Amino acid sequence: MALKGGSRFSIRFEDVFPAGCVLVPDSIVEAQDYNEVTKARTPALDKLTGARVWTVRVVDMDPDLAGRSREVAVKISAPVQPVPANGAPFAPVEFEGMTVTPYVGPTGRLAYSYRATGFRSSAQARKAA
Repeated sequence: MALKGGSRFSIRFEDVFPAGCVLVPDSIVEAQDYNEVTKARTPALDKLTGARVWTVRVVDMDPDLAGRSREVAVKISAPVQPVPANGAPFAPVEFEGMTVTPYVGPTGRLAYSYRATGFRSSAQARKAA
């Protein structure tokens, strides 16, 4: 069986962020699609669910990343903009319903696109477990 481009694979939050991650302040923005023909930007819609797409930037707290970029973008498909539970800067969060799409980036290296259905504070996640 061949895989089609853009296949999404379910993945656990702990496998992506084993040391956790923190939300970059003011980083939740509506994702935009760009039309080359009209040169217009429009709100992005998830190709599978039709829901609006929001981009959330987080800092990966993995100590093994020393000297490399720690910022990761995760796209969330949701009808309304996700809002962190507390307004504290760099609040620890955990993503729910995560998927990963591997792809070859412009430099020819393997890269990953992460998506989620939502997020919650790490404290909330621990209480629910």
